[in-house]
Amino acid sequence: MQATLLSVLGLALLGALHAQDSIPVQADFQQDKLTGRWYSIGLASNSNWFKEKRHLMKMCTTIISTTSDGNLEVTSTYPKGDQCVTRNSLYTKMEQPGRFSYTSPRWGSTHDIRVVETNYEEYALVATQISKSTGPSTMVLLYSRTKELSPERLEKFTQFSREQGLTDDEILILPQTGEAGGTGE
Repeated sequence: MQATLLSVLGLALLGALHAQDSIPVQADFQQDKLTGRWYSIGLASNSNWFKEKRHLMKMCTTIISTTSDGNLEVTSTYPKGDQCVTRNSLYTKMEQPGRFSYTSPRWGSTHDIRVVETNYEEYALVATQISKSTGPSTMVLLYSRTKELSPERLEKFTQFSREQGLTDDEILILPQTGEAGGTGE
């Protein structure tokens, strides 16, 4: 019985690792071209916080810059109630270009971040595998240089999110904020 349970757990872990390795990374990734202002257009996640906060989420502004040691500083500003909140994160580059790691000081979770696809001037599709004490989760973000993106890009985001095992109610095209609510600009 115990051997069977260990076998099942081993296969589940192997499947999770395989799923993580199947997430592609942008070929010939050019980090300097990813820097600058982006808008979060789409967000998909199977995490509990997303399910709880989904109805409150709105588009946010993200500024990506390169640090002196080649990592990424990611500053996101998003509306929360009648205020704008800013969150800074440091994404540490990994050996593979376009792949980064991040550890949340608040939650203790580790994030394997991959720039899946980008043309640098219009959109970026980013996938994150999150490991947390409460279990793993997946997050997919769609960034745009403008507040609107073509239906084809939105569909690509939705399709990719589904390929990562996310359901339609875990996929959200973020509503724009009105000028009164602020966009963090």
